[in-house]
Amino acid sequence: MPDTTTIYSETPDFDTLGGRLSRARDATGISSQQLARRLGVQQSTIQAWESDRSQPRANRLNMLAGILGVSLSWLLHGVGTSPAEDDGNAVAENVSLQLDRLRRLQQETSSIIRQIESDLKRLEQRA
Repeated sequence: MPDTTTIYSETPDFDTLGGRLSRARDATGISSQQLARRLGVQQSTIQAWESDRSQPRANRLNMLAGILGVSLSWLLHGVGTSPAEDDGNAVAENVSLQLDRLRRLQQETSSIIRQIESDLKRLEQRA
């Protein structure tokens, strides 16, 4: 970013404060109950903020920005540091790795089952 660029040169996020708060919380994977506990407020307060029925005070806004990893200007005005967007490629790669792991586990389990069946047959033949 050149030195002359300011946050006001960016395209703002036109969502509401509550919408941005909700998206940032989702992006960090924090439940509304967990966030409420960390802020020392009721879960219903978080829900009211996210539905734009009320707004957090300044001290809570600073805490929210810190906990959620966003800038205060983004929470308030939709410009500045926003939550990281999900990278579809990273998600697909993770799912692919999990699938490969499951396939290996399935092969290992099948091998163990065959060994147990073989052992049981030998035991039955001895009896």
